[in-house]
Amino acid sequence: MADKFLEEGFVTPISWQLPSAEIVELSPRRTSYAVCIPVIDEGNRLIKQLAEMKDQGISGQIDILILDGGSSDGSTNFDLLGPQGVRTLLIKTGPGRLGAQLRMGYAYALTQGYEGVITMDGNNKDGVEAIPDFVRELEAGYDLVQGSRYVPGGQAINTPWSRYLAIKLIHVPLINLAAGFRYTDTTNGFRGYSRRLLLNPEVQPFRDIFVGYELLAYLSVRAPRTGHRVKEIPVARRYPDQGQIPTKISHVKGNWDLFWTLIKILGGKFNPQGMAQG
Repeated sequence: MADKFLEEGFVTPISWQLPSAEIVELSPRRTSYAVCIPVIDEGNRLIKQLAEMKDQGISGQIDILILDGGSSDGSTNFDLLGPQGVRTLLIKTGPGRLGAQLRMGYAYALTQGYEGVITMDGNNKDGVEAIPDFVRELEAGYDLVQGSRYVPGGQAINTPWSRYLAIKLIHVPLINLAAGFRYTDTTNGFRGYSRRLLLNPEVQPFRDIFVGYELLAYLSVRAPRTGHRVKEIPVARRYPDQGQIPTKISHVKGNWDLFWTLIKILGGKFNPQGMAQG
């Protein structure tokens, strides 16, 4: 398969559609799996999260990739990330939002030879102690490992009622209908993917159609529909006791976009061309 080059000599298959990116490698690859953390102006929340990962020894067990969507608050400065064990900083310079950041990070991870990736938010809501559990399940042969605060052992701390109702009454039922799999926490971005899933021609995640939150929901549906092994594991998600909720989803437009995305997924709109829902 032919290759193409992005800004920093980033070599990928020509069929992959990716945003341009700057890549700053702070250390060599050490592990078989990587944790991808998409961020944009997360401030001290990101620094606290990375410090917690270091304190728990997690940064010594898995390579950390920061997928920056264009932060301007100084939280992704090299002098802050390096001491916390970050392996690579990827800075998206092309168009797109979360979906573009994820495509950028996953493509980098695959070209670096990682066997799988774990994705978590960079706003210090996710319990980092679960990261080794994701690695263990991926090594056991699962292709999509979904973190859930609603299975035994999971923790949903200070989840806003509006968010809880949207998850349970809208997002979970529609994703489960489309996927043919019984999830309990479909909006949770704390999850793991195998190399096998991301490279499956029936999945094809590296397409420009995935701009915002579409890729997360699409993979939740497409993985079981293409015969991949899927599992939920318990995780903790903690919202602050007071103050602003750390989220990039707006109350009206963001939730409408999520709902419309689910309708498109039900209709197979994101499936690779010529491939049915499953």
